[in-house]
Amino acid sequence: MTAVRTGYGQRSGWCNTLRAYGEPCGRLLVRPATQMTVSRRRSVCRQACGPQVQFGVTPVTQDGAMKTTYDERKFTELIVYVAARLQGDRSGGATKLNKVLFFADFAHVRRAGRPITGATYQKLVHGPAARRLRPVRDELIGKGEAELCEEEFLGYQQHRLVPLRQPDLTVFTVDELATIDKVLADLDGLNGRQVSDLSHEEAGWRLVEFGDDIPYEAALVGARQVSTPTSQRLEREAAERLGLIAS
Repeated sequence: MTAVRTGYGQRSGWCNTLRAYGEPCGRLLVRPATQMTVSRRRSVCRQACGPQVQFGVTPVTQDGAMKTTYDERKFTELIVYVAARLQGDRSGGATKLNKVLFFADFAHVRRAGRPITGATYQKLVHGPAARRLRPVRDELIGKGEAELCEEEFLGYQQHRLVPLRQPDLTVFTVDELATIDKVLADLDGLNGRQVSDLSHEEAGWRLVEFGDDIPYEAALVGARQVSTPTSQRLEREAAERLGLIAS
């Protein structure tokens, strides 16, 4: 049984969030359930168990591998939008920004069969990080569209990106915005350490070496979905490419 790491107390309590087909999540919560409101318990675990819910999405593939195209305009606007939404979050520094970007792209693979931005994420010690985040961030700062503020939070220095313009949301579809907003809601109230711990539960982060790129196919490994010949084949092919089973 995989524990949802909240960073508090001893392991105690079980998540009762209902997944697809009315089944309870059943994940063990680290923080004592008595110290958590029902809404917070669901919010903490929903990010961990939510991605397990699938509805038979068929990913766009080419030659057996997921076909993705990086869209820097979308990635830029995603950074601006998420950074703006995190302004009211005391822990909304670089770590949390990075994780929201990652969860949004990978959650959309599960939901729609493709990422939102197609950005490349690599495995780092504190979780997945987008390779293009720093260059795009620096470009925003250089153009006067954002600034980087250093502040103290819980005894640590964190770097917060502060947008100086509104995001252009017209680059996103309605479904993409829904995915982004759901990820933001699920991670609301969690600090950088907690969202990092959640990202370590992702198959992609666990399966690759430090510094390596995390393949989007990893979002499909172990994901619950309506079983069809196509979905079974795609999951098997993804597992083979990731070295989980013999080809």
